[in-house]
Amino acid sequence: MNQLDQLKQWTKVVADTGDFESMAEYTPQDATTNPSLILAASKDEKYRHLVDQAARETSGSSLTGDALVEATIDKVLILFGNEILKIVPGRVSTETDARLSFDVDGTVAKAHDLIKLYEDSGTSRERVLIKIASTWEGIKAAEILQKEGINCNLTLMFSLAQAIACAQSNVKLVSPFVGRIYDWYKAETGKEYSGPQDPGVLSVTEIFHYYKKFGHDTEVMGASFRNVGQITELAGCDLLTISPKLLEELQNSNESISQKLDASQSASHEIQKIDCDEKTFRWMMNEDAMATEKTAEGIRKFSADIVKLEQLIQESVAVA
Repeated sequence: MNQLDQLKQWTKVVADTGDFESMAEYTPQDATTNPSLILAASKDEKYRHLVDQAARETSGSSLTGDALVEATIDKVLILFGNEILKIVPGRVSTETDARLSFDVDGTVAKAHDLIKLYEDSGTSRERVLIKIASTWEGIKAAEILQKEGINCNLTLMFSLAQAIACAQSNVKLVSPFVGRIYDWYKAETGKEYSGPQDPGVLSVTEIFHYYKKFGHDTEVMGASFRNVGQITELAGCDLLTISPKLLEELQNSNESISQKLDASQSASHEIQKIDCDEKTFRWMMNEDAMATEKTAEGIRKFSADIVKLEQLIQESVAVA
C-alpha cells in the first residue's frame, strides 16, 4: 500500500483545499476550507461561476451595500461547501468571519446564518462543521452552538489551554496547527525540527493523549502541515487535514509507516488534569508566547483575506 492508504488504516484523511477537483483523486472522508483557500479558489476561472451564481441569487434581495456583500459571501461559502459535499462522504468545515473572533453573539448569529443557508439548500447540519477561531469568545460561542446541535471545528489552535477549554465546552472537533507551531519554534531558535521532536507534532500528541486519558469525546484533527514527516508522525490521530500537494506525496510513496498515536496507551501517560476556566485559560495563553502570537497572526491573516474576498464580491455584485 502507498502511504496514504496506510494512513487511512488508523486516521480519517481530510482534504485541506477549496479546489474540489483536486480532492476527488485522494478520496478523503471530510474536507476543510478557510477564507484564504476560498479566496484563492474564487479567483480561479474554474470556480468563477460559483461566485457569479452567488451574486445573481442575492442581487434580487432587498439588501444593499455591505449587507448585500456579506450575504453574497455567505452564499459563496455554501455553494463551495455543497460542491465539496458531492465529493466527500462526510463533512465540510465552513469558516465564520475571522473578524468575529472576539464576539460571542456575532459568531453565534453568523453560524445560524450559515446553517440556515445549508439547510435551505437541502444539506443537513450533520454534514457541516462551523469553523471558529480558538479564542475564549470563540469557544464560548461554540459551546452555545453545540447545545443547539450545530457541530463546530475550533481552528487556529496552538496550545493545550485552547484544547482543554474546547473539550470542556463539548466542542465536536479541534484543529491544532502543526506547521505554524513548527514555523514559530524554527524562527525563534534557529533549529530544524523533525520526527517526534517537532514542536507541532508534540502539541498534537499532547492534546490527543489528554483527551483520551480523561474521556473527552472531542475529535482531534491535526492541520497545517509543512511536510510528510509531520503527517506520518501523527498516524493514529482521529483525523488529519492535508493539502493536495502532501496528499500527492503520500500517494506516490510506498515507504512503510506505523501507527504513532494509540488511544489505548493514553491512560499510561503522566498528564495533569486541568480545570480551564476563563482565568486559567487567559493565564495559560499569556504564558505561551507562541500560542498567543500565532493565534493573533492567524486571525489577522484570515481577516485580511475576508476583506479581499469582499472586494472580489463587490465587483461581481456590481455586474450581477
